[in-house]
Amino acid sequence: MANLETKYMGIKLKNPIMVGANNLMEKIENIKKMEEAGAGAIVYKSLFEEQIELENMQLQDGLDEYDDRHAMMVNVFPNIKHAGPEEHLYNLEKIKKEINIPLIGSLNCINKDIWIDYAKKVEETGVDGLELNLYSMPQELKKDARSVEKEHFKILSEVKKSISIPISAKLSFFYTNPLNFILGLDKTGIDALVIFNRLFQPDIDIEKEEHIQPFNLSNLGDHKLPLRFTGLLYKKIKADICSSTGIFNGGDVVKMILAGSNAIQCVSTLFKNKIGYIKNMLKDINDWMDNKGYKELEDFRGKLSNKNVKDPYIYQRAQYVDIILNKEPIIKESFTR
Repeated sequence: MANLETKYMGIKLKNPIMVGANNLMEKIENIKKMEEAGAGAIVYKSLFEEQIELENMQLQDGLDEYDDRHAMMVNVFPNIKHAGPEEHLYNLEKIKKEINIPLIGSLNCINKDIWIDYAKKVEETGVDGLELNLYSMPQELKKDARSVEKEHFKILSEVKKSISIPISAKLSFFYTNPLNFILGLDKTGIDALVIFNRLFQPDIDIEKEEHIQPFNLSNLGDHKLPLRFTGLLYKKIKADICSSTGIFNGGDVVKMILAGSNAIQCVSTLFKNKIGYIKNMLKDINDWMDNKGYKELEDFRGKLSNKNVKDPYIYQRAQYVDIILNKEPIIKESFTR
């Protein structure tokens, strides 16, 4: 059987399949199932600054509701406060003690000081690493790209200086030039990059004429965008690369490693195919490697990256006309489940 060991963020993983942050982790039984199914590491669901702030405001509104009806009292509930991130941190610490594979925390904040404060608190739980969810949705017309990127560089640099565990940044693709932005992030000394985050997308019910909030799972084939960027980034940056979005089976994992990934994150396939499907993915990878005669992942990591392919423009084409003019077809079925 092939050796699937890899390193990510300086952390040794028994295989490259990481479970990305998701709500299945609300039950510790599910986390244990992920470990039993063979996951190489787990990224625990994100700690959201916005959620903590919203819950705090809702609690305060509820506590203040009857204040005016009791004029003799300053506050009906003077000593009650929102617990903040404590429950999340408690769960992280508990899970870390109960599983034997690397556990990575995840943060989703807005304010620089909160990024740093929460990062320190997460480190204290004993997790092996920390993933920062960096993104900026195109929603402010007057905010230019440079200011967004500068803000993210500063956050990452400050958090990096504040804690000692390895850090990764999980990115969206909403940047003017993602490659240049990633190069800037790499210069901060970050340990790894996750490409890409699957962000919420709104939808509209045309019968009710109202907005709905769909559960945005990935679909087969959605791995092609992170595949492109993985192939372009291999050996161009010092940080490790973790590919994410649309990775459903072992074949998708193989593709990402051929492009240059150190590891991958999967979520949607666990919702659609159940947690135990990780075993199938690992079997797919092992069977493919055995058939090809590969003993370790390093034997083929980056083999089909932009750095190593004969046609370096394969990752840079944008229009089908370039493919049509190419004498040798570049669309081939390399793996089927």
